[in-house]
Amino acid sequence: MAIPSKLLQPDEQVVIDLRPHWWHLAAPGGLLIVAIVAGLASLATTIAALRIVAGIAILIALVNFGFRYARWSTTNFAITTERVIYRQGLVARRGTEMPLEKVNTVDFRQSVFERIIGAGDLVIESGSDRGVTTFSDVRKPQLVQQELNRLMDAKEKRNYVQPLAATPAPASIPEQIAQLARLRDEGVLTDVEFQNKKSDLLGRL
Repeated sequence: MAIPSKLLQPDEQVVIDLRPHWWHLAAPGGLLIVAIVAGLASLATTIAALRIVAGIAILIALVNFGFRYARWSTTNFAITTERVIYRQGLVARRGTEMPLEKVNTVDFRQSVFERIIGAGDLVIESGSDRGVTTFSDVRKPQLVQQELNRLMDAKEKRNYVQPLAATPAPASIPEQIAQLARLRDEGVLTDVEFQNKKSDLLGRL
């Protein structure tokens, strides 16, 4: 389930939108396989109670896998040009959002096995009340870390450039003299005041 476009701000774009790594399903999937194998093995016996127990085990393992799969399919870790978004749940929902300007550091953790399969944890320290937030079973966490750092740098540059662009350039000295002349003609300045200010401006050339 991708991040709905209605949740995005104007001019905000989704750069990364991921579900958890398939390793998130490994444990319940393994238990389901073991339960099925045990159930098939029980068919070779004539003990009815053993078959019943095997059937119940398969049912429990199947429900457990279905629950974990539902969580996996409704979990999104997304990075946009403005923030980090985490959503989980189909009926009961929970989520986390971090503006990029609030993110202080981004780290990742991988065991040797996780490095082989391309999974790991992403650790984000922010200036919000949450402090440090850990996202588990992230796909290719090192690449996600690099992309998040790139977006943070781009966001910082935009925030720096925009105020400079919004500041109007000061009027040139000839333009200021022309403005003084209009004020003199309108009676706001006297001829003496006009000449004094004009001389002051010409002295700056």
